[in-house]
Amino acid sequence: MAKTLLYLHGFMSAPGSFKAQVLKAVLALRTDGCHYVCPQLPIPPAEAVQVAMDGIKGIPADELIVVGSSLGGFYANWIAEQTGAKAVLLNPVVDPWRIKILEDSPDRSDLQVKAWLDFREAYERDLKALKVEAITCPKRYFLLAATGDELLDWRLMVAHYQGAKQIVIEGSNHGISDFEQYVPQVLAFCGLD
Repeated sequence: MAKTLLYLHGFMSAPGSFKAQVLKAVLALRTDGCHYVCPQLPIPPAEAVQVAMDGIKGIPADELIVVGSSLGGFYANWIAEQTGAKAVLLNPVVDPWRIKILEDSPDRSDLQVKAWLDFREAYERDLKALKVEAITCPKRYFLLAATGDELLDWRLMVAHYQGAKQIVIEGSNHGISDFEQYVPQVLAFCGLD
């Protein structure tokens, strides 16, 4: 049975992002017909999840894997709960109101802070509607969290995905620049090894 991998990029990112391209390249080498979907997500959260859901319409939960990075991980969590699919979360936003970049990140820029604050304020209701308070089936989730994430608190991620498969990377960064070394574990979790 051919699977579909839906990749959801983060805030102010795109389908051409590093992790999206790594997965796309790996899946392109496969001969089992695994389908890769990575839409450009619009800024409004309700529209972003609608675009994502439209891209997987009619795909049974056992043939779907949702992978999300950062804000895309927040959306992936919601989609996994709606569909019953497996989800891989890469430094996911857990609570959009507790982002470290707004407080103490040495790598933050005023432009990043303003963009996030404007987004959060404009779409607070939409974000709250998509918040998953607790995952219903931890075995369907795989968390990859970096302690060196300069934007998000990895401890929030670990607590939210309690009981799920987890790899906590010592160091690294928000973009998980060493993501390639974790691709085999991601594929194994997805049943694509």
